[in-house]
Amino acid sequence: MTTTHSRQIVLAARPVGKPRTSDFRIEDAGVPAPKQGEILLAVRYLSLDPYMRGRMEDRKSYAEPVKIGGLMTGEAIATVVESQHPAYKAGDIVLAPTGWRTHALSDGTGLRKLDPTLAPITTGLGVLGMPGFTAYSGLYLIGKPKPGETVVVAAASGPVGSLVGQLAKLRGARAVGLAGGAEKCAYVRDVLGFDVVIDHRASDFAAQLAAACPDGIDVYFENVGGAIWQAVLPLLNRFARIPVCGLIAQYNGVDPSVTTDRLPATMREVLAKSLTVRGFINYEFVPDHHDDFLREVAAGISSGRIRYREDIVEGLENAPAAFIGMLDGHNFGKLLVKVS
Repeated sequence: MTTTHSRQIVLAARPVGKPRTSDFRIEDAGVPAPKQGEILLAVRYLSLDPYMRGRMEDRKSYAEPVKIGGLMTGEAIATVVESQHPAYKAGDIVLAPTGWRTHALSDGTGLRKLDPTLAPITTGLGVLGMPGFTAYSGLYLIGKPKPGETVVVAAASGPVGSLVGQLAKLRGARAVGLAGGAEKCAYVRDVLGFDVVIDHRASDFAAQLAAACPDGIDVYFENVGGAIWQAVLPLLNRFARIPVCGLIAQYNGVDPSVTTDRLPATMREVLAKSLTVRGFINYEFVPDHHDDFLREVAAGISSGRIRYREDIVEGLENAPAAFIGMLDGHNFGKLLVKVS
């Protein structure tokens, strides 16, 4: 083994509102040699995802929070540098829960080999990875779009929303995308092929959305919450389905200028229209549906029916700033950090 030095990013402080770069700290660390049954990994690409904001909070959730001084959690694509594990050899490329660091030891738990001849390896963190499966499982297993129905997708230029709309189209539904800014809207419309795209920053956003959905909304894939949810709510049809994937507008706390309690209005619509509102974490569907997801989406990419976009930042040290920018919508496509 020639590698003796590594770096990692830990949580230095719990953010109050929007995270700051001072909430993170980069540290130097040694690289221990793998023991029997272990693998040494060199991280090539790190995935940055909105769920990580929740892991920075000290509160009960579906996963344990990151401790102060603890390694920031995250999934990565890595190369096996040295192996004492019978299932892996040096040079293998794997998907691994390494966290924000340049090197990691693994006993093989949670690893998945990637074949670079089938698709670019970065897709293992995006359209063929967790974001892609989130889109697939949320739309197909909760949203259940039917031909001719209207599917509205928030954050439509992002790694989850972009695939949701394309899958809806493949099922014969009408896809309405919501994105921020002219460039993202043009991409969703002209490249991804959504039927209608609306800029959620427009002053008349709610009116544009209503005009785009003259027959109401049958499926709303929720990634954002906040003002977008308020515009969608009155347009939902009876028996509409709402997969709740994320609430990025609320991850940094509720805007203190908003004093109206909107929960009663939401619950009234849920009752009156017999709405299905279902939160989900993608891994609950993995055992029964992940193989089908890989087959269908990989085939769609190969045929050109499914397209994707990546936003790659160079250098582990730039991960905190990139992550903070992502929470404000600065990324365009699946956000990755090229580590090595």
